[in-house]
Amino acid sequence: MRVAITIAGLDPSGGAGILADLRAFEAFGCFGTAAITSLTSQNTHKVYGAYHQPADVVRAQIEPVIEEFELRAVKIGMLPTREVIEVVADIIERHGLPNVVLDPVIRSTSGFDLIDRSAARYLAERLMPLADIVTPNMAEAEILTGLKVTNLEEMQRAAVQLRDAARSSVLVKGGHLLESATDVLATREGIQLFEGKRIEGSNTHGTGCKLSSAIAANLASGEQLARAIERAKEYVSSTLYRLKAES
Repeated sequence: MRVAITIAGLDPSGGAGILADLRAFEAFGCFGTAAITSLTSQNTHKVYGAYHQPADVVRAQIEPVIEEFELRAVKIGMLPTREVIEVVADIIERHGLPNVVLDPVIRSTSGFDLIDRSAARYLAERLMPLADIVTPNMAEAEILTGLKVTNLEEMQRAAVQLRDAARSSVLVKGGHLLESATDVLATREGIQLFEGKRIEGSNTHGTGCKLSSAIAANLASGEQLARAIERAKEYVSSTLYRLKAES
């Protein structure tokens, strides 16, 4: 049995966060486990508030899972405080957890800050070097690098800077590009583009969560990184087409 864990926030609407992650794990044959870092008040349109869990509560959720299961992948989403970031980093280091996918959730699409800037800096310094791949969107890449990220060329520049700083692979997601949904992967081998069609008129809430958790599930299954990203993008696109057809 392939087991993965998501360490992230709870979105009661089910579109993002842990609930979306668990569905992605299941879609790729992974048994999903979870630790909640923050209880949010939101729907698919807006975040109204967030109620962060203490670091010791986050640790108390993760450690029993590791005791029982051999984890094959870790998806990390919303880590709201420096203390929670430190707990997660410590657990990854002590247990040598594999296939760590870090989705640096910083701000919701509606503009709600889900982590303060000092904690975001600590996330970059402490946790990004422990990840196998980091998956910021364009706005998150701007915050983490201080660079302007509005087009494909700027995405590549940000991806390289983050790769060099974190010493891990970086996928800058292009879902906010106007013409396409092309993502940029920077690894030690260089730059690779993953082209995608922009799907107009669909609810894109939680697509970043779905993509990163699908990547984690594919890595848990033994897929190479590039193929894991391709399969994850196919999964997200098919989900968006289905939601569009149902709306």
